[in-house]
Amino acid sequence: MEIPNLPSVRALRPAWNKGRIVGQKRPLKPKHVWAIRVRLELAENHRELALFNMAIDSKLRGCDLVKMKVVDVLASGQIKERASVLQSKTQKPVRFEISKGTRASVEKWMEDELMVGSEYLWPGRFHERLHISTRQYARIVRDWVASIGLEASAYGTHSTRRTKVTQIYKKTGNLRAVQLPLGHTKMNSTVRYLGVELEDALAIAAAIEI
Repeated sequence: MEIPNLPSVRALRPAWNKGRIVGQKRPLKPKHVWAIRVRLELAENHRELALFNMAIDSKLRGCDLVKMKVVDVLASGQIKERASVLQSKTQKPVRFEISKGTRASVEKWMEDELMVGSEYLWPGRFHERLHISTRQYARIVRDWVASIGLEASAYGTHSTRRTKVTQIYKKTGNLRAVQLPLGHTKMNSTVRYLGVELEDALAIAAAIEI
């Protein structure tokens, strides 16, 4: 007896991006940066304050930020003014400056008991996890933006990466000055990442009255 071939039945599941804002995430504005910093300082959340400041200064991808090691930023018992991290995507090093405020927050975080003997700058809270995961970092970023009243779905881990370079471009108009800190190998990647062509077109259109 032959068994008829029945059509396959697939479970109807909602699309992963239903109700979400997808695409390029917005950079934080200076007023947003300071609002988040103040909240973290008032809460005395030394780990997240150091993480937030380092994310803004380093302009690293989330996967590289969470894997930062103590030796990347510490030398002779002091926080470096400049650091270099090997990017996992391009396998090329990228250098960045660590501002005075960031150095102070990292120094404070280094005094925490969780940092005793830790190889990584952002150790995980579980023994089997050496450092925080990118997913955990993404949740932390969502908490930051939500805490100051922003729409969490419009921002992500790339928001902190884009924040400083967006301001650099606005003040200088120099794409090369943005390409190097981001660690992009091609200028086209930097143009697409910043969306500068679209922003310039909108600015020109807004200035023209008919």
